[in-house]
Amino acid sequence: MNTKETVLHVSNGWHALPPDEVTTRCGSDGQSGLSASEAERRLKQYGANVITARRGKNPLVRFLLQFHNPLLYILLLASIITFVLKDPVDAAIIFGAVLVNVILGYIQESRAERAIEALARTMTMEATVVRDGKTIRVPAASLVPGDLVLLQSGDKVPADMRLIRTRDLQIAEAALTGESVPVEKHAQASLDPDTTLADRVTMAYASTLVTYGQGAGIVVATGDATEVGRISRLIATAHDLQTPLTRKIAHFSRLLLYVILGLAAVTFLIGAFRDQPFLDTLMAAIALAVSAIPEGLPAAVTVTLAIGVTRMARRRAIIRKLPAVETLGSTTVICSDKTGTLTQNQMTVQRIVAGGERYETTGTGYQPDGDIRRNGDPVDLESHIALAECLRAGLLCNDSELVEQEERWDVRGDPTEGALITAARKAGIDRTDNLPPRIDVIPFESQHQYMATLHDAGPDQERIVYMKGSVEAILSRCDTMLDASGQHVPCDADTITRAVDEMAAEGLRVLAFARGCLPPGTDTLRHEDVGGGLTFLGLQGMVDPPRPEAITAVHACQQAGIRVKMITGDHALTAAAIAEQIGIDGKRKPSVLTGRDIEQLPDDEFAGSADQTSVFARVTPEQKLRLVQALQSRGHIVAMTGDGVNDAPALKQADIGVAMGLAGTDVAREAADMVLTDDNFATIEAAVEEGRGVFDNLTKIIAWTLPTNVGEGLVILAAILIGSALPVLPVQILWVNMATVAALGMVLAAEGKEPGIMQRPPREPDAPILNNTLIWRTLAVGVLIMIGAFALFEWELQSGASLAEARTVAVNVIVMIEVFYLLNCRSLTLSMFQIGVFSNRWLFVGIGVMILLQLGFTYLPWMNQILNSAPISLEAWGRILSIAVIGYGLIELEKWLRRQYAGKQIAIPG
Repeated sequence: MNTKETVLHVSNGWHALPPDEVTTRCGSDGQSGLSASEAERRLKQYGANVITARRGKNPLVRFLLQFHNPLLYILLLASIITFVLKDPVDAAIIFGAVLVNVILGYIQESRAERAIEALARTMTMEATVVRDGKTIRVPAASLVPGDLVLLQSGDKVPADMRLIRTRDLQIAEAALTGESVPVEKHAQASLDPDTTLADRVTMAYASTLVTYGQGAGIVVATGDATEVGRISRLIATAHDLQTPLTRKIAHFSRLLLYVILGLAAVTFLIGAFRDQPFLDTLMAAIALAVSAIPEGLPAAVTVTLAIGVTRMARRRAIIRKLPAVETLGSTTVICSDKTGTLTQNQMTVQRIVAGGERYETTGTGYQPDGDIRRNGDPVDLESHIALAECLRAGLLCNDSELVEQEERWDVRGDPTEGALITAARKAGIDRTDNLPPRIDVIPFESQHQYMATLHDAGPDQERIVYMKGSVEAILSRCDTMLDASGQHVPCDADTITRAVDEMAAEGLRVLAFARGCLPPGTDTLRHEDVGGGLTFLGLQGMVDPPRPEAITAVHACQQAGIRVKMITGDHALTAAAIAEQIGIDGKRKPSVLTGRDIEQLPDDEFAGSADQTSVFARVTPEQKLRLVQALQSRGHIVAMTGDGVNDAPALKQADIGVAMGLAGTDVAREAADMVLTDDNFATIEAAVEEGRGVFDNLTKIIAWTLPTNVGEGLVILAAILIGSALPVLPVQILWVNMATVAALGMVLAAEGKEPGIMQRPPREPDAPILNNTLIWRTLAVGVLIMIGAFALFEWELQSGASLAEARTVAVNVIVMIEVFYLLNCRSLTLSMFQIGVFSNRWLFVGIGVMILLQLGFTYLPWMNQILNSAPISLEAWGRILSIAVIGYGLIELEKWLRRQYAGKQIAIPG
């Protein structure tokens, strides 16, 4: 075992050891720290305090591996065949489509490397360290195990350390543990060795932020051995899964590859059996292979996904990986981090109890909009004296302030105090008012559990003391309380305790407030001055509230058959209360699993529990990753949302990772597939809707493209079977395939979303791209193309037309059937008159371009020469259009019959 591993192993129990033992084991001194020479020696021994960059695959290998895809095999085959049959220009165009796909895949594969680099950037800082008894600033990278590091408000913790001294120290660990409020740290606390990460109050972890107080600690782990370094390894080991789209296309491509090779072989064998010339038979087999390959399909898929990306960007969702557009549409479970995702990450006072009366506040977050209400009606502070005093105490016994930046309110200081300021401002009480100035303060200390401030009420007036803190600490010092009219009455501890229990059951964090008086001229405030004789003012209960739009979005997801699960580092009671407000389990009380529960469950049992449970509290990064894997093992398509460093491994493991753009860390954003620019869960619901629309359009494009290939293949196969000349040549097949996809195939990508798209359940993850209905429709249209092209080809020959004219008619039959079938494919279940004839203007642009191309194919001499075509008569056009219209009518009749059978005919919108 090497040294770094030893440090990592020992550090698992540092939180449970007394400070003196930690100092001794680390060979350090709690006052003077390490010597400079010892620090230099240890730096060589343990290495720099940075996350090691891990080597990925060789760039060339990563690039070449992008070609390992059945769909690209087909395209490469098409390129080679085109090179042989036609000329290098067409071959280069097809190979260019291959190259675009390869380059995109290569770029996407570098995400893990970027995530680890982002982790490394979170540790590039300076630290205050004591060496040789002197306090100095050093680069955080030079810290070593045993260093004595000093922390103060505003510092980012530079390494994992066991705290040995604290003074009112609070550290924000949301990015690491998901805890929504800063954690109070206690150097002398006694903890069990198996205490979970979020409850280790004796530790400070790298990359977390000191929000209040001061502390000193002994470094026990640096670089890769830190908790954030361990997360780096989790990111590196999490597997990038294929998305549902890539899995379906890979399966479809393999199947298509086998069909193409099989048909080509059958064609060659039939020709050989009929003793046809070897070269003619070989060329026919190659022509059939060319006809069956959908050359333009990958480009159409890419364009469709790109349009989806643009649409999502308008709705504030930035896609970092193209297939992620479709993945959202097939999502069955969304695992959402609570803090900052479903909630606002802004503490808000929601309930107030003062003078024996209960009040509620409106508005959320630090935005000072809203009011105080009782039984739904706004209150007048002049007639609610106890309420006014309770709010005034929260405002004055307070060291924080609210600031407005870029139209967004935030707190400078403690989030809890920010909530108290906001509550007072909602009632019209502000620090700019004529309030008694502060003279002295007793800062909050964990051993006392309160904060008190001394104020000057005016000349010859008694000094006023305002106090806030835990209910137990405040209540034990109060003899009286204010009643509804503001009169002093004996303190009713039982009634207050019952109110506290009710608020705690709602997941609220409850603070108590009191007031006292000291003689005029008192300039200092001591603990003995507030030891008793105080007047109880009231309670304020606060919580990091759900986003109102998140409640609506969760309900919309549930209507769409998508289950939402909350994963958080918060306490189980708080998590359950928020989940119930949001409606995670509908109207039922949500079930909760804690991190400790998860530890005790074997994998086979955990998979079932993960599927049934809606709320997961006090979970570690490994458990988040394990949860995503368990859900995937049950066949779910999992979307994971989050914003912290602790979310990154699970974001990468999920079928789609969704990171927050505003509050999210670089690590989370780099590990994710999609970033929300407004940090709003509601945007996910919008993205799911867009994703479903994208998959619908992809299905339409594939359902429209394949009949051409089937029909062309059947035409050539029929010609081989009856021994006639080929109705279409390989070069004409390439023309049809490339021209129709370029002019017509792309326009389906611009189709809007169909009605009721969010009222249907998610697609089954294993469902094929084309269901039985679409397979039947593909074959039907393919047969229609074969019959129409072959029949009119023979008709023209029997009518005395030249072979070139007959082939031109056959090509135009194929194209016109495709044009009218395009109208069928605008909706796979409805008529275009039901979705709006002109709702997609690009459709008619594409049809117009295609008609111009076919007129050029038919009548331009230079195209006649290159593509072996010839001008045809007006009567021939009449026959061509008649067959195309018949095909359109048959498919619309089939859709109408299916709607009638299913009893789901949808009325024309609007």
